[in-house]
Amino acid sequence: MPGIDPSLTFIPLSIAVLTVSDTRSLEEDKSGATLAERLTKAGHRLGDRAIVTDDVEAIRAKVKGWIADPAIDVIITTGGTGFTGRDVTPEAVEPLFEKRMDGFSAVFHRISYDKIGTSTIQSRATAGVAGSTFIFVLPGSPGACKDAWDGILETQLDYRYRPCNFVEIMPRLDEHLKRTKG
Repeated sequence: MPGIDPSLTFIPLSIAVLTVSDTRSLEEDKSGATLAERLTKAGHRLGDRAIVTDDVEAIRAKVKGWIADPAIDVIITTGGTGFTGRDVTPEAVEPLFEKRMDGFSAVFHRISYDKIGTSTIQSRATAGVAGSTFIFVLPGSPGACKDAWDGILETQLDYRYRPCNFVEIMPRLDEHLKRTKG
């Protein structure tokens, strides 16, 4: 039965939140605020929070900076996952992935389908790993952020969750870089 193992100790992570928007400010950013509130309520640290415009290079630069920062364990972006001309977050972030997490998109869409029906296909939510950092690319609505956090990320970013979680494999994400040739 999946769930929290109370005999284990919670391990707080440092999570950066990036909102991609041409129109929002931090004060008006309900999606970023939703994520920041939920992750801190769960016991994690908000490692950083920023807003960038719907521009591939601006998005990529911010995400690359956080990937390179050893103090950031997880990056969550919100916004820019639709199909309009300005929606470019997957194009900016996916080339950075060393490994894709196809299951994230599948589970996100399953959860979303129960809430908004077939409208879920209008999102290109994605996830992957780069530089030992987990990256999750979410739609820009507060509801989608709640669905992703409550339905996937809250448990997968909790070391106590069984049968398995992302936190327990974090020390091994860069093991391929540590191997020596024999």
